[in-house]
This record gives sequence, C-alpha cells and structure tokens, in this order.
Amino acid sequence: MDVSLIQAMEKIAGANKIIITSHIRPDGDSLGSMLGLSHYLISLGKEIVLAIEDEIPRLFHFLPGIQSIIHAKEVPFEKKYDLLIVLDTNSDTSRIGETLASMQVPTLNIDHHPSNNKTADYYYIDSQTAATGEIILQLLLLANAEITCAIAVCLYTAIVTDCGFFRYANTTPNTLKRAALLVEHGAKPNEISENLEKITLDDLMALRDVLSTLELDVNGRIASITLTRETLAKNISSTDIFINYIRSIADVEIAIMYKITDNSIIRVSLRSHGADVNQVAQIFGGGGHQRAAGCSINGSIDEVKKLILTAATVQLEGKQQ
Repeated sequence: MDVSLIQAMEKIAGANKIIITSHIRPDGDSLGSMLGLSHYLISLGKEIVLAIEDEIPRLFHFLPGIQSIIHAKEVPFEKKYDLLIVLDTNSDTSRIGETLASMQVPTLNIDHHPSNNKTADYYYIDSQTAATGEIILQLLLLANAEITCAIAVCLYTAIVTDCGFFRYANTTPNTLKRAALLVEHGAKPNEISENLEKITLDDLMALRDVLSTLELDVNGRIASITLTRETLAKNISSTDIFINYIRSIADVEIAIMYKITDNSIIRVSLRSHGADVNQVAQIFGGGGHQRAAGCSINGSIDEVKKLILTAATVQLEGKQQ
C-alpha cells in the first residue's frame, strides 16, 4: 500500500518494538539512514533492533551507533515485533536476505530507488531524492524531532555517499539545502569526508591485485574488474574504491565489478556516466539507479561476464541511437 510521509510517520509512531534493516552490501546511505532514524526512535523510548544480513564495511565504523547493528541471524526472533522498517531498498529476499524477509510482521519500506518493486505492506518511495537519508531527514522534521549531532553525522554521510559529495547528476537544490541543515546541526563535512576517503595498506595492496584483472571491451567503453574469494577475504575497508577507479578511466562509459562469493553467486556492481545500468541490473533481478545499480547471479564467473557484457553492450548501443 502506497502511503504518504505523514502516514509513514504514523505507522512508526504506533509501533514500540521495531526492527530496522536495509540491503545486503550496505553502503553509506543504507547505514546512515538506519542509524539516523534509530537515534530518534530510541530517544522516544522505543525498542529498536538494527540488523543487516551482511558484514558492515570498516569504512563506516566512525558513524555514531554503528556498533549497535547486528547480523540478521542474531536477531532475537522470540520477541514479538510491531514493525519491520526496510530502508533504501526493496523488501524482498534478494535485497534484504531471507532471514528478515521471512518475518511475519508488518513491513514499512522507505526508499528512493525507481526500481523498487513495492512488495512491502506499506511503502513510501521518492525517486526524486538523491538519497534515502534525505527522506529520513524530512520524516524527522515532520515529527519535529531534535536533530542531534549524531543524527546529523549519520544523515549527512547518507546523503553525500549517494550523490558523490554533490558531484553526481542526482544532486538537487534540495539535496544541498538538506545537507546544509545537517551541517548547522553538527555534521562536519571535512571530518566525514576524511573518514570516507581513508584507505588502508590492505586496501592499497588489494587494489594492485584487482587492477591486474582489468578488462576493456567495446573499444574501451566498458571496463570490468574481478574480485576473487582471496581478495574479498582480505581486510578491505570497502570495495567501492575499486569500481570508482575504473569508472574514472577516460572513454569508459560503463564500469563493472564482479565479486566471486563462496556460494557460487557472483555479485555484480555497475556504474555509468549516462547509460542506464539499472536496466541491466533489472534483467537479472537486481536494480538501483540509472548510473549505479547491482545484482547477484548464480553461475560461473565466465558465464556471468558474458551475460552482463551482452546486456551492457545493448544498453550502450541503445544510448547511442
């Protein structure tokens, strides 16, 4: 059921025991939105469980309250919950994992992705915002919430990571205004950007290995890299740094990153400078935005590369027409 922001707030206000989650492969927007909302709800005396069915990238360990996020399998399911809030993604198993998607509890989905499949019991989708963090800020302002420094840091991080520090095309005047408001309430852009831009020696050594897998196709317009199980087992802060490197290569229009997991599933991340990679991801049950999307495919790395390259090439040719 489609709800307004006011109705979404009413659903949250009427619940006391709440689980908040987001997508696998959590990023700054998912984590910042979860934490920003939870800080406010905890201040109201609500019982909040923050859970994700994946590991938290070390890159985001500076966020206030990050230590309170547990793995989905650690959720105390013996308790009866009033509401499951899913942020920054669809509410189905492919995006939040089987553990939480199988819960028999009313679900409220708040998201900004145009590819959202609207399978939740209640959903509020605003694809005109650069980040879900923007929607959470609107929600808190609607509730006359006190925007504490902790909330400001979390939501500012959510916004800037999804709009590339205001470099991406999804940046709007409202994005800038909301970010400015969060700075007024204690978010320090220099400190947050320094935390997000740090890389470790392990990151640097892994980058060397990853770049050795670089492949260029379609006359250099598509670039791809592959992360092996061995690479993923290293103490990497975030794999986003890898795809951002190849995305910046001159003439590259689509950047692709393949991650080989332990269960024969290839996780695929796609970035572009204009081609609609969301259309590519949706073919394989994934989604996202026009210029940033992802999916997971069961198969060998060679098979998945052929499938993705074919779909990406079709998308490039369609863009050129």
